[in-house]
Amino acid sequence: MYQLDNGTVEMPAAGADGASILLGPVRLADYLQRDALLQRLPDGGLAPEGQRARWAGDLQGNVNQLLLRQLAWRLKSQSLELSPGREGFNPDVQVELEITRLDSGPQHPAVLEAQWRVLDKLGKHQSSRLVRLQEQHQGSTGDQVRAQSELLQRLSEMIATAIEPMAVASRAPAKRNSPKTPTRPEPALPTIPAVEPIRTDLEVFRF
Repeated sequence: MYQLDNGTVEMPAAGADGASILLGPVRLADYLQRDALLQRLPDGGLAPEGQRARWAGDLQGNVNQLLLRQLAWRLKSQSLELSPGREGFNPDVQVELEITRLDSGPQHPAVLEAQWRVLDKLGKHQSSRLVRLQEQHQGSTGDQVRAQSELLQRLSEMIATAIEPMAVASRAPAKRNSPKTPTRPEPALPTIPAVEPIRTDLEVFRF
């Protein structure tokens, strides 16, 4: 039985001041929702790897835990939950993810195809991306699982990079409107009396 490798991660300390992330829904392609570890055949088809190679537990849960741990480590936050999240949990960012391909074969590299969408705290769509990742391996079943784990770790890194600006913005303190400094009235300019023309009673004659 095989299990995905979460990679070398360090969990943030309890109470770490990180953004609140809601991961999910995370959807796996229908053909991945089985216990048997599938192999990509030379003709492009898929078949179970004999009768012995199986996933240890639910692959969906394995993928979810890998992504959660990777994102918690990369975003330095322990405030992460899987969709739909507990009651009262108000995430700063939500990531919806669909994995449409995750497989390999003795003569085929490990391939991951996925799409994610990022939503802000108001549920407004902020960004989305389609990705296709590939990782070589040595051909053995164990090394194929390692390669697939590497792909999911790389996917986690890309998602973390995409949502990092939103996570940082959510932790920034709100700016307070500083009171306006009262301005002194400008001193009034002295009033200059209007100049009136001087009139005389003299008359000028020219010859």
